[in-house]
Amino acid sequence: MLNFEQNASTLSVKISGDCCRYDDEAQKEKIYVLAQNLPQIKVSAENISAWDSTLLAFLYELSVLAEQGNKKIAYSGLPDNLQHLVDLALKVDRKPSLPDDSRGPWLEALGSWGLNIYASGQRAVTFCRQVLSSVGRLMHGAAVMRGVDFLFALEGCSYKAVGIMSLVSFMIGLILAFVGAVQLKTFGAQIYVASLVAIGMTRIMGAIMAGVIMSGRTGASYAATIGTMQVNEEIDALKTMGIPTMDFLVLPRMLSLMITMPLLTIWADFMGMAGGAFVGVAMLDISPQEYWKYSVEAMNLSNFLVGIFHGFVFGIIIALCGCYYGVNCGRNADSVGVATTKAVVSAIVLMIVATGIITMMFEVLGI
Repeated sequence: MLNFEQNASTLSVKISGDCCRYDDEAQKEKIYVLAQNLPQIKVSAENISAWDSTLLAFLYELSVLAEQGNKKIAYSGLPDNLQHLVDLALKVDRKPSLPDDSRGPWLEALGSWGLNIYASGQRAVTFCRQVLSSVGRLMHGAAVMRGVDFLFALEGCSYKAVGIMSLVSFMIGLILAFVGAVQLKTFGAQIYVASLVAIGMTRIMGAIMAGVIMSGRTGASYAATIGTMQVNEEIDALKTMGIPTMDFLVLPRMLSLMITMPLLTIWADFMGMAGGAFVGVAMLDISPQEYWKYSVEAMNLSNFLVGIFHGFVFGIIIALCGCYYGVNCGRNADSVGVATTKAVVSAIVLMIVATGIITMMFEVLGI
């Protein structure tokens, strides 16, 4: 029940009885108008039997009006819990100030950037060292890794990736054949499109396409899965139970990619050569027998093994990037998205860097 009295300088509001679902809007509007015109407001409560959020909203609006008009408002007799909620509602800053974007000297900013890079490098090195320790425990039979986790990860990055791998690799082989034919046709040597596609796909392009596809498909999945576990505090629960997270989460995923990436690279090589054969036979008037002959003559074991080695290295890079950003994810939903993006971008960049290093190394070795 809500009543009010007024005199020359004070508005007295009295609350009593059952204040649940208070719907007397006309009464409240009168009180709001008087609160704007009188310099002092007193709110008293007597024998409140029940109340809900509608009473709290009314008191909050009354307090806001008093604050906006620099008026005095006093409460008396309110239940302790209701008084606490009113005080809390008034203390919360509903329009927080924007963060200070003022930047310090450029040298300070450069130093902060360098320290952040150094800290990130330290975390990455520590993570890689922990993964190596986990591999060592696996070799000694002491790793805490469940076989079902390994099989589940193996399933996710093996036959389930064949469909998209086939489509993309076929189109890459087709594009290679088209690009090569543009120049080779001017010399009447379009037959060598078969050699071009075979060498390009088996030595490097098959592995690169497999790596890019798997980084966007599987690496992102690893980062999102482990990052969500970080948000839900599941990783903290594993640590509390004494379970090594590297053994339980990272090791099965890395082993599965180390096994499947060379196999997917072989399949990408085959589908790329099939795409080149489609162009050569259907559009360049090369007989299937001739295309097969030149493809087989162009392939050799060293090119084939170089491509498989690239795939093996790419598998390690994708797994490490996905798991690293998942483990180091923040505690909110936005952090999971950021971790997923960083995992894919970092994996692709590191694969390109690794390709350059491996290519130079093999060139020096004459492979």
